[in-house]
Amino acid sequence: MRVGFIGLGSQGAPMARRIVDAGYATTLWARRPASLEPFADTAAKIAGSPAELASASDLVCLCVVGDADVEELAGGDNGLLAGLSSGGVIAVHSTVHPNTCRELAAKASARGVSVIDAPVSGGAPAAQEGRLLVMVGGEPDVVERCRPVFETYANPVVHLGSLGSGQVTKLLNNLMFTANLGTAATALALGHALGVSPESLADVIGRGSGNSFALNNIKGSGGTLDRLAVLAGSLLQKDVRLVADLAEKAGASPGAVLDAADAALTLMKHPR
Repeated sequence: MRVGFIGLGSQGAPMARRIVDAGYATTLWARRPASLEPFADTAAKIAGSPAELASASDLVCLCVVGDADVEELAGGDNGLLAGLSSGGVIAVHSTVHPNTCRELAAKASARGVSVIDAPVSGGAPAAQEGRLLVMVGGEPDVVERCRPVFETYANPVVHLGSLGSGQVTKLLNNLMFTANLGTAATALALGHALGVSPESLADVIGRGSGNSFALNNIKGSGGTLDRLAVLAGSLLQKDVRLVADLAEKAGASPGAVLDAADAALTLMKHPR
């Protein structure tokens, strides 16, 4: 399988590197030439446009920021759909609205191209070590065709169901993480008000039943949400907005988890 990869950021670059190192014929494209420089010592080829990358690929992996990026890269005369041949696949590793993937799939099907959603979790260290979590939605046969490529940078690769189910799962994961940030940060602040140092409290809770990934992130960021707000506030805001929209359209009540996530976003000065 020939692989194209777009989105060579802090997480995407190590993903692409592992694909190249696994021996797949790989083509890259980036808006910024600097993103391509780390691959100068590899066998990866560089395309002049998304369409050129697509024409050299059986599978195109997208690891860009948001819905608008996916739509822009896929459409137009120089877009992915202009270059992919029948039988090709687009894998959306970005965290976006499920409908973005479904709408792309409707356009792609007219060209015999498949779309799967495959958002990832774990960050750059997990990508470098080949232990990202990939949450996949799409047709089983298409997912299985792509699985060997995904397994160059991920373990596990979990197929969750039809197209869009990977995005729903990732958004719910991020909603819970955001909510946990809020409960952890406010618990540390309450402890401080009651005379227990946040550092000591975080150490103890980190060994107890109240421990969480979010708590350890706050502990490693100086005990507050300030640093996390700069690094991830806008992304978490985007994801909470998306899952709130899904819940509203489905007539489902998110309950306490959305309340806690909203509190965290407010603390990070990125209110929904």
